[in-house]
Amino acid sequence: MIKLENVSKKYGEFYAVKKLNFEIKEGEIVGFLGRNGAGKSTTMNMITGFIEPTEGTITIGGYDIELKPKKVKSLIGYMPEGVPLYMDLTVKEFVSYMADLKLIKRANKKSAVEKAIKDTGLDKVQNKLIRNLSRGYKQRVSMAGALVGEPKILILDEPTVGLDPEQVIEIRQLIKSLGKNHTVILSSHILSEVSQICEKVIIIDKGEILAVDTPENLEDNANKNEDIHLSVIVEDTENKFEELKEKIEDIKEIVLQKELDDGSKKYSILVSEGKDIRKDISLECAKSNIILLEMKKEEKTLEDAFIKLVEDRPEISQKEREEIDKNMELEELRDEAKKKKELKEEKKKAKELKKNEKNEISSNEDIKDENSNNEDIKDDKEQENKEESKDNEISRNDEQENNKEEINEKNENEKGGEDK
Repeated sequence: MIKLENVSKKYGEFYAVKKLNFEIKEGEIVGFLGRNGAGKSTTMNMITGFIEPTEGTITIGGYDIELKPKKVKSLIGYMPEGVPLYMDLTVKEFVSYMADLKLIKRANKKSAVEKAIKDTGLDKVQNKLIRNLSRGYKQRVSMAGALVGEPKILILDEPTVGLDPEQVIEIRQLIKSLGKNHTVILSSHILSEVSQICEKVIIIDKGEILAVDTPENLEDNANKNEDIHLSVIVEDTENKFEELKEKIEDIKEIVLQKELDDGSKKYSILVSEGKDIRKDISLECAKSNIILLEMKKEEKTLEDAFIKLVEDRPEISQKEREEIDKNMELEELRDEAKKKKELKEEKKKAKELKKNEKNEISSNEDIKDENSNNEDIKDDKEQENKEESKDNEISRNDEQENNKEEINEKNENEKGGEDK
């Protein structure tokens, strides 16, 4: 569904992203993770067609975004960070407006708007002004705007930022339900959220892809070649638990984390890599009259996996960030100037085309007038010829009449001579 091949975006001498290669299959829910300035927004802006890559190819639904930008954009619904909404519109008016922007056919518009409102759970508030909605409902409205028209791909940038825990749960459930009929890309700083929602995770840092895998595999990899941490809760009135370090060889460290309200204590135990000492701890606790209430292995989370991947990579410095922002601003100005130039050329071409059409019309009218004149001349000539022919005919008739009269006069003269 989405494929990036050797995609780079360069601002001046700085690469915002460099040689990105990954593929997202149809129907997948994919988390896009990275620190601030890692290249997440740049990548999503290139996928949506908002900015062009400096190098490489982006293919969406089988179409090259550079060759078929309009077709590709029709496949994508984008929910940007910050919930950009028109507060003076009702929910229904806003979703209808988004349908118009997406050029949804008039015959399909009503049903498309109703479906987007229903799928995002906005039925009961569709006639309310957006300004009067809670933050969670505003997020839903923004999502409905992205969803209207049934795009095959949804790109959601920080969809749960600023929400309370209850609203976060609602939006997570909504995203999961949308994943049944759409390919979803989710950008978020909340790694536990990504772990719960996404089937695949892409981790990017300083413009480079560090990992593309499932959350489970990333968490398992984070646990490999690592010491084991055990979380233990005990009733230890005689404070003997920390003595287990001397009794069990594979315990590296025992740390008291906190004393609980019921008088029990919570400890963290660091165990040598690959060693399972839970049975040994149970036996020693029994021998020392320590009541073992709870013991569990602390598993590495997606957050641990993320930190492990990026911890040795320095973050972008303030100076680098300022240089990036400067180059991005220059790039935007260049793009704006380029668009203005293209628009000017288009206007010039349209003007020339209109002028040529006008000249062509004028030329056709001249030809028509000339043809009309020629026809008039032809008609006049024909009329003249007819009149001349008629005059000739009259002249011939007069001549014949004169000849006839001369003959008759001659005959009469001859007859008179004979009578004499």
